[in-house]
Amino acid sequence: MAAAAPSRRHPKRRRLSPGPTPLQPPLDSLADELLFLVLDRVAAADPRALKSFALASRACHAAESRHRRILRPLRADLVPAALARYPSASRLDLSLCARVPDAALAAVPSGSSSLRAVDLSRSSGFGAGGLAALATACPDLADLDLSNGVHLGDAAAAEVARMRRLHRLSLSRCKALTDMGLGCVAVGCTHLRDLSLKWCLGVTDLGLQLLALKCKNLTSLDLSYTMITKQSFLAIMKLPKLQVLTLLGCIGIDDDALCSLEKECSKSLQVLDMSHCQNVTDVGVSSIVKSMPNLLELDLSYCCPQVTPFMVRSLQKISKLRTLKLEGCKFMADALKAVGSSCVSIRELSLSKCSGVTDTELSFAVLKLKDLQKLDITCCRNITDVSVAAITGSCTSLISLRMESCNHVSSGALQLIGKHCSRLEELDLTDSDLDDEGLKAVAGCSNLSSLKIGICLRISDEGLAHIGKSCPKLRDIDLYRCGGISDDGVVQIAQGCPVLESINLSYCTEITDRSLMSLSKCAKLNTLEIRGCPRVSSAGLSEIAMGCRLLSKLDIKKCFEINDVGMLYLSQFSHCLRQINLSYCSVTDIGLLSLSSICGLQNMTIVHLAGITPNGLIAALMVCGGLTKVKLHEAFKSMMHPRMLKNVEARGCVFQWIDKPFKVEVEPCDVWKQQSQDVLVR
Repeated sequence: MAAAAPSRRHPKRRRLSPGPTPLQPPLDSLADELLFLVLDRVAAADPRALKSFALASRACHAAESRHRRILRPLRADLVPAALARYPSASRLDLSLCARVPDAALAAVPSGSSSLRAVDLSRSSGFGAGGLAALATACPDLADLDLSNGVHLGDAAAAEVARMRRLHRLSLSRCKALTDMGLGCVAVGCTHLRDLSLKWCLGVTDLGLQLLALKCKNLTSLDLSYTMITKQSFLAIMKLPKLQVLTLLGCIGIDDDALCSLEKECSKSLQVLDMSHCQNVTDVGVSSIVKSMPNLLELDLSYCCPQVTPFMVRSLQKISKLRTLKLEGCKFMADALKAVGSSCVSIRELSLSKCSGVTDTELSFAVLKLKDLQKLDITCCRNITDVSVAAITGSCTSLISLRMESCNHVSSGALQLIGKHCSRLEELDLTDSDLDDEGLKAVAGCSNLSSLKIGICLRISDEGLAHIGKSCPKLRDIDLYRCGGISDDGVVQIAQGCPVLESINLSYCTEITDRSLMSLSKCAKLNTLEIRGCPRVSSAGLSEIAMGCRLLSKLDIKKCFEINDVGMLYLSQFSHCLRQINLSYCSVTDIGLLSLSSICGLQNMTIVHLAGITPNGLIAALMVCGGLTKVKLHEAFKSMMHPRMLKNVEARGCVFQWIDKPFKVEVEPCDVWKQQSQDVLVR
């Protein structure tokens, strides 16, 4: 009997229970306000991180588009696409575009309602037509910067006048502007609050009087180097809301104009800058202060031929005065003492390059000014340890002290600064007798963010080690021609100062690639000056390029071992580079061409490059479309076709031709300093 066939049983189908509801993408669950706060933190730590965030997913891409508020395109033709990609952008910064034609401004989408500010301060190539299109496309524009628009005249100003909601307008160096154009702006832009007419040489009293009549909301006005005289000065000073007035270099302002004010000017003025007004004396200053009871800042630098006790005592009427700048003035006997007696409320005092500043008078003044926070005594060459003892003993709240080239102050006295002024955030002891013991004392100022100790020949790695260990907030350090330091000191700074942004090691001849490798760990470094450091090479520069992605300014003049390899690394990683000095390096056409691929590069100095040929230079200039300034040796001028030069200039680039002899030697720091002092004495 045949065996029964085995039964084929189908496995029971399992009933699948419904799974959990798919999770909502985490970004969608966050309100934009919270998400934007996160992105702000990310951008503050590393601006490049936003690009990585946008590439993570579609949701991230959309979120980053909504978050972006500032657009900074590398080329003008990218403006329409950038505005479409970032509809919430409120500021368009075209400072990286050397040439912006009218067509680029006309391409701005009509009704760009979110756009509130446009910066054209470093651009050329546009005129009245482009501004007319901008006025139509951006009806709510509130901030427009047309600085350096030397080609802009009254027709352009007439189009600006159509932007009736403007609150801030800069027309600095618009030298073709006349009273007619300013009149159009005054009539059309009555809501202006901040206006700069610096170097507008075609503007006279007529235009300024109309401005004062129509723009009653002005709070800040810059008339530096204009033709303003007594006729319009009174009208300007009557503006009811004016708080900041800058009259730098206005030769038409004299004692007669100041004395005519009496009590008719606005009481709202808080900041007055009359520096370099050559026709103003102590008589005029004594008169004008009567009319400004609420003044907070007064700048009389290079203004009064003589600072007299009578003039200083008149400042006593300004009870709220906080800042007094008297740079380059000559102090008469007892005048500086009067500053201490009459200006007890000031927090900032600048006496840079003043004559007549003595130990006796400065000591008396600082003993009275116990709340002083900022003091500048740069190049006051007659002061000694006596003054420093008085400053450190009385002004213990100082956050900024500048005393460059105070050559009669000893290293012992400089130690008092660190011991008694521990709140310092900015310290300039350039060209002083500072030594390692002094740096050890300065290291007690743990809040230091800026330290300038260039041409201090007595400091060494030992002193820098103290700074590296105790000053973690340091962002800027200047070690120019400090011949006693080497890699060990720089390594200490790099390791102890993680937020370092700028370092000057020019002519520190003992440093090598080891220093650059340590600095490559400082991710926020944007300025590196290693001019005259013959022992660094492309190996060290390549580490900087890979580690310091925010590098924007680089000076490698007379770094003979840097060659094309270093340029290749810069072109690959240093996309933020804006300015570079290549003179005397071992760079050839290959390196220069690779460097020219950096789209944002604006300023190049390439004097005395033996490996560069005229054809290589021409090719690099044609490729690098963002250049605004190029320094070249005079010898190249005859080798380059005039038409090519005109083409590059038409893109907004300016050539500066240098005729300097070829000089390879790097003078020792002590020899250079002695030569400089000999020149000063002569």
